[in-house]
Amino acid sequence: MNDDSIDRRTFLKGSALATAGLSVVPRHVLGGPSYQAPSDTLNVAGIGVGGRGAGNMNALTSENIVAVCDIDFDRVDGTLRNDEGNVADGLGALHEAYEQAERYADYRVMFDEMGDEIDGVVISTPDHLHAVAAQQAMEMGMHVYVEKPLTRTIREARTLLQTADETDVVTQMGNQGHTHPDGRRAIERVWDGAIGTVKEIHAWTDRPMGWWPQGVSRPDDSMSAPSDIEWDLFLGPAPEVPYHEAYHPFGWRGWTDYGTGALGDMGAHLIDHAYWALDLGYPTEVWSSSSPFGMEGDTPVSWPTVTTTQYKFGRGGRDPVRLMWYDGGLLPPRPRALPDDVPLVRDTDTSPPPSWGGAIWVGEDGILMHDTYGQNPRLYPQELEQEYSDAPRQLPRIDASHQMNWVEACKGQAEATCPFDYAAPLTETLLLGVVALQAGAPVRYDPRSMAIPNAPDAEQYLRRDYRDGWSL
Repeated sequence: MNDDSIDRRTFLKGSALATAGLSVVPRHVLGGPSYQAPSDTLNVAGIGVGGRGAGNMNALTSENIVAVCDIDFDRVDGTLRNDEGNVADGLGALHEAYEQAERYADYRVMFDEMGDEIDGVVISTPDHLHAVAAQQAMEMGMHVYVEKPLTRTIREARTLLQTADETDVVTQMGNQGHTHPDGRRAIERVWDGAIGTVKEIHAWTDRPMGWWPQGVSRPDDSMSAPSDIEWDLFLGPAPEVPYHEAYHPFGWRGWTDYGTGALGDMGAHLIDHAYWALDLGYPTEVWSSSSPFGMEGDTPVSWPTVTTTQYKFGRGGRDPVRLMWYDGGLLPPRPRALPDDVPLVRDTDTSPPPSWGGAIWVGEDGILMHDTYGQNPRLYPQELEQEYSDAPRQLPRIDASHQMNWVEACKGQAEATCPFDYAAPLTETLLLGVVALQAGAPVRYDPRSMAIPNAPDAEQYLRRDYRDGWSL
């Protein structure tokens, strides 16, 4: 590591630990309305930079994208182009940044060769690679932005939380709704007493229906990995299996080796605001039911197509809360306070319609309903809308995108909205539903010891085995 890199890394780390109220000289004073001084620019690398990763990195083109890592750059390049093969509208700056950045297939090599030059890393890989990449980055002093769900297992979430605490880097999980003003407005209404004491939460999504297959067996036909795909690097810590297009580029979410099913995918969006507003903490009991797993012999290999999960939160002697999760197209029962003409699935003008989902908070005096990401919150009975339209503002509004909020936090100009000290317990809670699903029995979790005293056999699902060279 050269002296210039040490100075830069030390400066950025010190800035990130400074108070959020520190006065910063406006950039326009330094050099015009759009001027950004080089010292104000973060050196960013991306791991998994096609698909969702491209969306994350496109929000950061004001920064210096120095390196990009992916196991399939043909797909990455295709992500940036329209049907005619031209660079898609709105992606020109990202295309230029990718062209200029160093390219790697293996993030470990990227870290070895460019670690001194990287200030922050955006990790948008499949779930099973999040923890190993994020831990190494943090241990090297890099700030990290990790897509949701934070990790594939509960043990990994706890490990990243501990590593973040030890390294003092800036962290952010990629559940964008945590930054969106709609969700904050919803929380403030509930805090103001709009629906009274909240007793139940119901959250639902259509996924995986129409998005990726679940409940299926492993493909029995053989395929050779295309020459441009680094299949062994896709597998990373997961067991070795032959390449198949059923896993890559997007079907991986449905497979137990790589993804966490619909609950892991969308729970961080749909449960987030209730978890935050009600300070739910860890659940005292979780149980799940589902359609069948996809099997290979006696081994589950693909998550069920449809699941329901129920969480009970004791909340340390406060009013308990029950949270119900539904996926695969299942819907919750209609609350009595919801007018008959209000649909649970809202009509859209787009074709095909976007992914649908939502949440209902059932209180003693009414209900709050919102869409995915906490958007479009509304109160019922409808007279509550007018009565609580001016609920006191108790949460700051974030002008930047979720990704840029992380960048500003890295520079000491803001606080990250969803750091790991919040994101890790939320992730553990979501994944306890996945553990209960695998266990086929109720789970009573002891978060202090990370044990399941009522079903010790289920503890195997709190962690996973890793291939050589990939362990935490």
